[in-house]
Order: sequence, then C-alpha cells, then structure tokens
Amino acid sequence: MDHARGREAAKRGDGMKPITLLDVAGAIPSRGVDVIALDDALTRLASLYPEQGRLVELRYFGGLTIEETGEAMGLSPATVKRQWAVARAWLLAHLNPEAKA
Repeated sequence: MDHARGREAAKRGDGMKPITLLDVAGAIPSRGVDVIALDDALTRLASLYPEQGRLVELRYFGGLTIEETGEAMGLSPATVKRQWAVARAWLLAHLNPEAKA
C-alpha cells in the first residue's frame, strides 16, 4: 500500500511547492487594454453576429462555462466551443490588425 501511495504522490509532484497565478503574474508582460477599442469591437461583433456577441457576454463578462453558456443559449457545448473560438479570433483580428499578417 505504501509503495502505491508513494508512486501516486510522485506522479502529482510530490514535494513540489504549489504556485498560484499571482506568483507567475510578474513573469507575464502586462499589456494595456484599450477599453474603447474593445467596446467598439464588441459592439460591431454583436451587430454583425448577435449570437456570438451574446456568447462573448456570457462567457467573458458573465463567467459562464461552456456548458452553462450552451444551456443559457440553447446550444450544444460543441457549438458553443466553435462559436467561442470564432468570436475570439474575430475580436483579436479587429483589436490587433497586425495579428492578421
């Protein structure tokens, strides 16, 4: 039994110090967000693709999971994942035109 417990503990980082996102936050360069540009992009996305605009509201601002968003919108989790990926790509392209290249 002790051997099995030791093997399981070793698989899960036995003895390693846990870290949090706050511990590594200093390692990530901070990028300022242009709130006006973000609002403009979200407004445009919602006017062109209302379902994706709603999805961004629920996922990003509402903090809902894929499953919760699907339930709220009457969509399958797979559809939510696809639309979330498309909406993020669309926003990235409109917030950072250099990313298109």
